[in-house]
This record gives sequence, structure tokens and C-alpha cells, in this order.
Amino acid sequence: MDMKPPSARESDEWLEADGRGGYASGTVSGLRTRRYHALLLCATRPPTGRKVLVNGVEAWVETAGTRQSLTRQRYAPDLIVPDDAADVLAFDPHPWPGWRLRLRDGRLLRMACFVDKASARTVLRWDLEGAAEAGVLILKVRPLLSGRDYHALHRENPAFDFSAAVDGQRVRWRPYGHAPAVLAHTNGRYAHEPDWYRNFCYARERERGLDDIEDLATPGVFSFDLGAGPAVMILSAVALPAVDGAAPEAPGADDAVVAVAPAPEADDAVALASDLAEREAARRAAYPDRLRRAADAYVVSRAQGLTLVAGYPWFTDWGRDTFIAMRGLLLATGRLDEARAILLEWARYISQGMLPNTFPDEGNEPAYNSVDASLWFVIAAHDYMETGHADDAVRASLRAAIDTIVAGYAGGTRHGIAADADGLLRAGCPGMQLTWMDAKVGDWVVTPRIGKPVEVQALWINALRIAAAWNAGCRELERQATASFARRFPKPDGSGLYDVVDDGHEAGRLDGSVRPNQLFAVGGLPHAIVQGPLARAVVAQVEAALLTPMGPRTLAPGDPAYTGHYRGGPVQRDAAYHQGTAWPWLIGAFVQAWLRTRATAGAQGDELSPAALEQARERWLAPLYRHLDEAGLDHVSEIADGDAPHRCAGAPFQAWSLGELLRVENMLRDAVRDVARTR
Repeated sequence: MDMKPPSARESDEWLEADGRGGYASGTVSGLRTRRYHALLLCATRPPTGRKVLVNGVEAWVETAGTRQSLTRQRYAPDLIVPDDAADVLAFDPHPWPGWRLRLRDGRLLRMACFVDKASARTVLRWDLEGAAEAGVLILKVRPLLSGRDYHALHRENPAFDFSAAVDGQRVRWRPYGHAPAVLAHTNGRYAHEPDWYRNFCYARERERGLDDIEDLATPGVFSFDLGAGPAVMILSAVALPAVDGAAPEAPGADDAVVAVAPAPEADDAVALASDLAEREAARRAAYPDRLRRAADAYVVSRAQGLTLVAGYPWFTDWGRDTFIAMRGLLLATGRLDEARAILLEWARYISQGMLPNTFPDEGNEPAYNSVDASLWFVIAAHDYMETGHADDAVRASLRAAIDTIVAGYAGGTRHGIAADADGLLRAGCPGMQLTWMDAKVGDWVVTPRIGKPVEVQALWINALRIAAAWNAGCRELERQATASFARRFPKPDGSGLYDVVDDGHEAGRLDGSVRPNQLFAVGGLPHAIVQGPLARAVVAQVEAALLTPMGPRTLAPGDPAYTGHYRGGPVQRDAAYHQGTAWPWLIGAFVQAWLRTRATAGAQGDELSPAALEQARERWLAPLYRHLDEAGLDHVSEIADGDAPHRCAGAPFQAWSLGELLRVENMLRDAVRDVARTR
């Protein structure tokens, strides 16, 4: 990938995930623009309890008495230093982030950064192109440390422990007793020179209306002779063992440099870095394309099994997001063993028919505050079982979990969730946000949607139909709910579906807002609830009023509550989150609804054709493919502005956005195959 000037690539970010919830991440320009950008960020309770250990480095080269920086830093109020850093000629994200730099004397230097997923170590490497005399070009690298929670910011303080434990090529620091130690394995020479670098400024945090100033500590400097070969730095988080059941002790503050016992792995740093690169390159080469390689970033450890991170850099695993994303990230890509492990792991947390919405970063008590997470579990479990991969024991376990969910919802569970007299699922109580439109500011729930939301009914009826395949007790409730849906949700003018029926639990009160949630009655789920002219009307309304190149908007322009730009501080952004903001993940439901209505419209001369399918791919997916080269590279952003030019926002790496793009790819490929068979 040819690189634009560094200042033009501050908005483009790379991600190296470690498979445990930790990661390394930054911008193509090299400037840290978020509090979440780091070279070593680990999950102490995978995938939660994240700590930023190494935020970045200050790197420069020295030759013939001169110095030239390789890195730039932004300091408050908005000063980028230095202005004579080496020119960045090119950047390539594959197989991992790599930069090509030109020094002042014309020499070329390559930098690379990757995370070895097997060991969760970050590897940094600098290579000089061409021959150089030993001792002439010296690389200096200062690690910048914090040891803080990844949502927090770090300021200069007397408690920071600068002491270093040195053992040959390995140096260890443990700034705070509550955080893991940092181990740097290098082929450089370490000099202990403690210092503080103050007032780093994070531009994206400032844009978001959040605190944006941070101080970082640097214990010392590594020196590398680039004329003698490559320079490498392997960074890892180390949890020091407790002694006799006591908490582990940090090195003494008065011990500037102390020795430590040899580690089990005492390989030469350059050889080890090369081995890790070879192993990691082979692992990535097993994925056939960039989307599938990107999908791997979201699969992480949890307890005895696996889960999916909802997005980077700030999300952990969310129930709703996990089961929506799984269908594309894992089922559509054939990663069925991992899908099974995730379903079985999450099934352990069913409580009163509900699955958790989130697991807090601190503490182990999950939050049961979602009406649809459990229903999406049913959909994902059904789709997995349809692959034929589940053995009898797994199938029995998943069916039992589904039965527990359906029974819990039918009989009533938390937050007013229960089957009503009409068979539809009611849910909600004041002050609680239960659907995927879940923005909340203090006590203000932006889109409460209390009552009977349309997509929740589509999920509920799908869950009943799925369970009815082995549980005869669900059949009558499914028939009742389906009949009630057909009677109560269509708008009288035939233009689409109501967003909420019995809004606010007030019988007969209707919310006619034009939102994309009605799509799930037509597409996005195994069973369509609405077909025929009404289904086509739903698709037409969404396409005309909501569809953008980055996915459907959450509210139609012209609605008094519509907000076209996602900007400002937390209150302003949360107010816009589901009030017009476009969401790429919704493209899956839209395309599936479009395919289903086209496939059943032969009498109107509107049948599918190869030309129509190619046109659909170009119109609806091409913008998302182009988006892979901006923002979160190789990934799809969480959201975008509803108004043109539809600037992307939110998390730059979002699981369900990427997952639904993969699922749509599969759908269109299958549609092309089916059309070819009939011609």
C-alpha cells in the first residue's frame, strides 16, 4: 500500500490482536491519537481487565554526531514534535504493519510491528536497507510506560517504580504492584535513564469530548548498532508469582538496576524474533483473504472456552454482538469448532432464561440487561446446528439451552420481559435500555423502546419456530405470536411496519418511526415473518429513506429526532447514536431481505438475475470494500454519519460489521450459484 503523507493517515489505524483480549494498535502516521493506542496492552482476566503497559516508544538514529528522529509525538495543546523526523515513504499492513523510512542522508530503514498470537508478545523490528559499517548508525529506543487501566489516563506521580531487573538481553520493569510486569527481550544495550515525558495529547479523545492529556514514564534507553544487523524488541506482560500466598512484590524503588534469575526461554533476541515472525506468518497465510484474516482478531479466550470481542479498541465481549457476529465471522468462514466452543461457553451463563449483555472489566458479575442477546443466541445456535457439525451431545446441550431461554421468556423474567396475552414478547421498564438501540446518558434512555419492538418480535417468533422442531409446546405460542404480528405491526397504508407496538406498555400506542428494525421481519433471520407485497414495501422504504453507502441509517431524515452527524462530547454522541447514525452491520439484514423479496417476485418480472446480483454487489458492498483501506485497516467501522459524506466513527474495528459483510458475501455467492442452476 502506497502511503499518503503521515498527517493524512492519522485517521487510519492498524490492529494486532493477541487472542486474549489484548492488542497492539496505532495509526499509520505513527502518532498516538487515542488513549487506547499502545504497543503492549494485555487482558489480565481474558478478555477483560485490560492494562496498558507500553504505550509507545521514542526512537531515533545517531550518526556522525547528528540525531534524527524516527517517531513523532503530539504534545498539548497541539504540537507535533519533531518536525524533521524521517520521511515515511510507504506503509503496508500485510502480513503485519510495516513502514519504510528515508533518513536525512538518503539511507532507507524498515520498521515492523506484529503480535505473536500464540504467546501474546509484541515484536518490533528495525532493518537498515543495504550495507552499513558497524558502529556508524546507532538506533536508540526509549519505551514509554504507564501500567494503567486502558480506559484511564496516566499522570506523573511519585509511586511509579522506575527500577529495572536486567539479565543479559532481557530487562524487566514493574511500575506498579497492581499491574503485570513488562519484559523487554532485545539485542540492544540497555542504559538506565529514568525520566518523565509529559503532556502527550490524544486528538481523537479531544474530538470525543474526553480528557486527552497524559504523562508517560521511560525507565531507560536501548542502543542498537544497525550496521551489525537488525534491531529487535520483544515485549511481553509477565505476572510475577506470589510467594507463600502473598501478593507478588514489585522491585524496590531504590534498586535502579537489579539482576533476575534466567527465564526458561533464553534464546537470542534476533533468532527468537525471526522464529516468531515465521510462525505468525504461517498462521496468517492459512486465511485465504484479508476479511478472514481480520475476522481472526475477534476470537479470544474466556474462562474455559472462547468468545468474540465486540470491537476494538474499547469493547469487550457482548452477548448480542457475539451471536450476531458469529454467523459471519465463524459460520460463514467454516470455523465451526470455535463457534461450538463459544456457544457452549456462553450457555453456562444462562440465568432465568437470559444471557448476559456484558461482562464488566472489573469484577465477575455479568450484566443481564438485554432482551435480545438470548434470542440471538438461539439464532446462532440454530445456524450452527444446521451445518451438521454438532454431535449428539452438543446438539442436546444447545437444545436444552434454547428450551431454557424460551421457557424463561414465555413465563417472564427480568425487566418486564414476558410473553403477553397476544403471544408477542413485551419488554422494558423505565430507565432501562434493553434493545440494541441502547444509548443511555445518566438516567436518560435515548431510545427506550419499551413495549413490543418489531425486531424483538421477529427474533421471538424465530426462536419459537426453531424450538418447535423438537418442543411441541412451542407450536401454539408461535402460531399465536405470528398471527398477532400480522394483525398489529403492518401500517395501514402498507408502507412498512411499526417500530414498537404497545409503546411504553400502553395498549394500542404505536411508534411509527421509520427505522431499520423492521428489516428483521423480512431478512437477517432464518425465517421471514413478513412476505409478499408488505415485505417488498419494507425493503423499498428502507432503501429509499435509510440506506447509505455505509449501511442503513437508524432513523429517517425528516424525523424531528433525526441527527445526521455523530459529533461532540459523550452526551451529544449518545444522543445521535441511534437517531440517524448509519450502522454497517445492518447491511446483512437489508441484503437478505432484498434477496428474499426478489426471489419471490417472479410474477412481477422482478426475479433475480446475474446482472441484478452484480449490480447489488457493486451498489451495496463496494463502498464497504473500499472502506477496508481506511479507518480500521482491513476491518469495518462500528458506525458512520447518516449525512453525506458518511464519515465513519465509533470503534474502527467492529465484529458484527465485519461479520455481516462476510455473511453477505456468502449469501450473494449462494444466490449466484442458485441462479446459474436454474438457467
